[in-house]
Amino acid sequence: MSSTESTEAAVADPAPTVPVAGATADGETLRTVSLPGLSLTVRSRAPRTDGRAPVLFVHGLGGSSQNWSALMELLADEVDGEAVDLPGFGFSPPPDDGDYSINGHARAVVALLESERRGPVHLVGNSMGGTIATRIAALRPDLVRTLTLVSPALPELPPQRSAWPTALASVPGLPRLYARATRDWSTQRRTHALISLCYGDPSLISAEEFAEDAREYERRLALPYFWDAMVRSTRGLVNAYTLGGQHSLWRQAERVLAPTLLVYGGRDKLVSFRMAARAAKAFRDSRLLAIPDGGHVSMMEHPQLVARALRDLLAEDHRVDDAPLNRS
Repeated sequence: MSSTESTEAAVADPAPTVPVAGATADGETLRTVSLPGLSLTVRSRAPRTDGRAPVLFVHGLGGSSQNWSALMELLADEVDGEAVDLPGFGFSPPPDDGDYSINGHARAVVALLESERRGPVHLVGNSMGGTIATRIAALRPDLVRTLTLVSPALPELPPQRSAWPTALASVPGLPRLYARATRDWSTQRRTHALISLCYGDPSLISAEEFAEDAREYERRLALPYFWDAMVRSTRGLVNAYTLGGQHSLWRQAERVLAPTLLVYGGRDKLVSFRMAARAAKAFRDSRLLAIPDGGHVSMMEHPQLVARALRDLLAEDHRVDDAPLNRS
């Protein structure tokens, strides 16, 4: 059985949910969904009109569901958007089995989709979330209507130099050395370093947004499992890069049937812009949004551009639905 296939127990009854107190933008709510072996926090924004298309957003390494707030607000008139905190990130606690592999994260997302019976959804992923989304779309096409990947973390050998520190976090012993070397860093310094790595133009962050990001970073740093989730997820991502045969991420990209929107930033320091051409060839039904001055998180840095491209993808999907059947 595929690592992302369902089990009868997973879909027997809708999972119980409870509200969560946490950082939310106006119009957003947080809730916890209890599933076998894990609990996931889900951020949602009520659609302005009923009957909108279901969309699930999956964040990247070190991110959270908050990464999608700006995009969800822009799309609220057209989609029923939800963003998940992966196990060990955001407000979601660690999984009971401690599995932070790409397969483990993918199983968590599949369990959520099946428990809520929202599929097939328009699945959107950034960075590591793009890797997870690619695997789900390849192995569970019944759950994915369209696929949108923002700077997906697909194997790039050799990686660009600015991405090496992230990859090295998977090496045993190095995270401890890094923690020791940076133990005197202020939260503001850590936040600035993270924004500089992820944004093509860090000056786009306002002082208010920076302060909010720093507060959230400080909250997460205080969690006892923060570094464990980061290091193990990084190791899981690096391990996924090394898989061959049918488990190869590029091979799985070729198996994706869903119409796919690819978003790449010209100033991305973590996923090289040169990978856009390879991805456009690998995904059989792809269209590309290139943002020359975009970084690694274009949905946060240029949400209007990403929202417009995603609307176009949804409109194209609707046109396919509305096309008359060929009865000849």
